[in-house]
Amino acid sequence: MKDVQFGELPFLKYDHTVVTCVYSPAGTSFAVVLSDASINVYTTSNWEKTWIVGGHGFGGIAYSPNGDQIVSGSEDSTVRVWDVAAGYCLHIFIGHTSGIRSVAYSPQGNMVASRGGDGTVRLWDLETGSCIRRLSGHKWGTNSLAYSPQGDQLVSRGSDVEVRLWDVETGECRQTMTGHISGVTKVLFSPKGDYIASASLDKTVRLWNVGSGSSRKISKHHSGGIMNLKHSPKRSQVASCSKDSTIRLWDALTGVHSHTLTGHGRRVTTISYSPQGDQLVSSSEDKTVRLWDVESGACLYTLIGHTKPVWDVTFSPQGEQVASTGWDNTVRLWNTETGECQHVLTGHSSHAWVVIYSPQGNQVASASSDGTVRLWSVETGNCHHTLTGHSAPIRGIVYSPNGNQIASASDDMTVRLWDVRTGMCSHIFIGHQSYVIRVVYSPRGDQIASASINDKTVRLWDTESGECRHTLVGHQQGIYAIAYSPRGNLIASWSDCGEARLWDVETGDCYWTLNHDGLTRSTGWYTSHPFVWMSSGFDSFITGDDGGSVRRWEVIMEEDKYSVTMRWTSVNGQLTVEDACVQDVQGLNDLNKRLLKQRGATGEPSVRLREASKKVMTMASVVSKLKSSSSNTEARNPSLTSPVIFSTSHSEQQNPRSDGRRDI
Repeated sequence: MKDVQFGELPFLKYDHTVVTCVYSPAGTSFAVVLSDASINVYTTSNWEKTWIVGGHGFGGIAYSPNGDQIVSGSEDSTVRVWDVAAGYCLHIFIGHTSGIRSVAYSPQGNMVASRGGDGTVRLWDLETGSCIRRLSGHKWGTNSLAYSPQGDQLVSRGSDVEVRLWDVETGECRQTMTGHISGVTKVLFSPKGDYIASASLDKTVRLWNVGSGSSRKISKHHSGGIMNLKHSPKRSQVASCSKDSTIRLWDALTGVHSHTLTGHGRRVTTISYSPQGDQLVSSSEDKTVRLWDVESGACLYTLIGHTKPVWDVTFSPQGEQVASTGWDNTVRLWNTETGECQHVLTGHSSHAWVVIYSPQGNQVASASSDGTVRLWSVETGNCHHTLTGHSAPIRGIVYSPNGNQIASASDDMTVRLWDVRTGMCSHIFIGHQSYVIRVVYSPRGDQIASASINDKTVRLWDTESGECRHTLVGHQQGIYAIAYSPRGNLIASWSDCGEARLWDVETGDCYWTLNHDGLTRSTGWYTSHPFVWMSSGFDSFITGDDGGSVRRWEVIMEEDKYSVTMRWTSVNGQLTVEDACVQDVQGLNDLNKRLLKQRGATGEPSVRLREASKKVMTMASVVSKLKSSSSNTEARNPSLTSPVIFSTSHSEQQNPRSDGRRDI
């Protein structure tokens, strides 16, 4: 086999689920643990299996600091130490009365710590093979532990709400740290060993001072439901706005939070990026529109003029103007350079829900509860056409990609297609059995998708013939958001119960269903899209929910089938990548760790080591982060390379090999 370069990784296929895998510190070998409790060790030079042992390893695995040994834990309550070169067992540590949950080497490599379901942590001397300390105190099983960088302290968390700090030399408990009100899910030391971070099911992360035991909470997530999400057109950034009156900016690839934009007095209804991606505009129930600088997070202008809540705002295609509309029945056009209101467009007899610019930027369209769509001249502010025909409020409008047509969705259960030049209706799409609140064009403009609340369906319409190509059925609650992927081959839908579905546009088949942790969105049709596709070479999208979290998902094509992987989620200001963290992946070299930390993988969420599937996702997420991180790093420094963590959970499309392996 040729030398393995980044992006050219071999692919090993197993008959059993991969629980975890770790690299040796020097990167010369890696070990894979399968759900049948076998340990498989390979060399990285040619990916040959050097040895395999069965019946052990399901309870955790770790390399020694020098890479000569591997320690493994098992559900049979034993801990075993293996010689990496020969594959034989050096020690069998017996003492726990329940299955092993995790194992770790001390930084000096002379000691192994194991945690068991019996609520104890045991420290084993590798020279004598004896148990030198038995640490007990947690009310229930110990589920996580970590050595301090100096190796003189150990931190543990149990199934209770306590975090305990132990003296390795004496075995005494130095600190019992309380403050979490629900189960603690993960603990780790800071690089200098002066702080301990703990994550909990109470939705908080706490930083504990090792000396005093005092703590403070970290909280950067939204405290209210997500109202809207937008992806920057020019940078890897996503913005979210919330009922908590704030806007937050995130790195779209890593989930790292960069800014919190504060100033609105009530919930933020929607947001929009400028075409250049350097500015953001927001509308709010506080009757104002705000213009923000993305780089600094500073508010450039507060645009005052609306007399009632503002429900929609958007940039012109050139970015020199902003249009806003709301419950005062008006549309206002603002100069982004000066902050002045250039035009107040009046004519609607009821509040307007949506305002959009034509692709050319010379026209603005607004949709209202009065059942009409109005087309306005940007230059003069005059109304060119009033599109009449709907018999109920209009919730959604969209221009065709070429700007010649506009589609409207109404509570009268129809979608209408209009000629922009004449103002005439060319098609009436009939089929929905309830309010239609969303309508979007496909990227090519040959298809329209519409979504309804009570009939819980998405319909795909041919813009030329007016025929319904597919009716997408499967949601159990009303649908509030739909979006085509940038390539137009997929469409995603999002329902009120927090369920997202991914559909194939050509066949109408549902490939994937996501329940956003059961978080119910109660925002109804007042909410814009809590969903946005990323405009990148692969299919990736961002979701938001009523619990205030934002998540990024990636769609992968595998053997003509789609799968979806969560790449990051924002929870209480920490980045969680499906339980991926430096502490869980033992054997990372310094570059690996640095790249992971740069991408925000130091915060640690809930880790459920008893669930093998979660461990599989852990490795997949770490691999993803290293790939994206290394590609950026190597672009700046081509000589900088990094070993890769092996994963069999998700991959790109593969080609079969005669030896049973597959190359990416």
